[in-house]
Amino acid sequence: MENLLNSLLELIIAVWNLVESLFHLILPWTPLVAWVAFWLLAVNWVKYRAVLLKGGWTGLAFIGLIMIMIWGLIAPPVDGVHHVFGLSLSNFVGKTVYVTALFSIMFLCGSVQLSGACGSLICFKHADEEPADHGHAAVH
Repeated sequence: MENLLNSLLELIIAVWNLVESLFHLILPWTPLVAWVAFWLLAVNWVKYRAVLLKGGWTGLAFIGLIMIMIWGLIAPPVDGVHHVFGLSLSNFVGKTVYVTALFSIMFLCGSVQLSGACGSLICFKHADEEPADHGHAAVH
């Protein structure tokens, strides 16, 4: 019986170590996971695409430009250059690569949502729909 309890205790310690290791592995990726979750599940890409096609892309481009400029001024790299894919990029060029990658992920999330791949996860209410009447009389 003592061997069983010792084995059970070792198993609990091993599972705890596994959970702790997975937590430390996933923790640095949580901002990117939040970015993907927002653009995949919280944005109605049918409406957003219509806004972008009517000229909203210029505002999006300006937001990206401002992101690059502010991020480059606030957080320059420690050694003065970014190391991306084996290349040494200057501060603002590196930030441009990062912001372009974030925008690419954003548009990939939009294309996944527009393809209908996550249709069971989201349900956006259209503005032109009437609210459902559940048998309650309207008070005027």
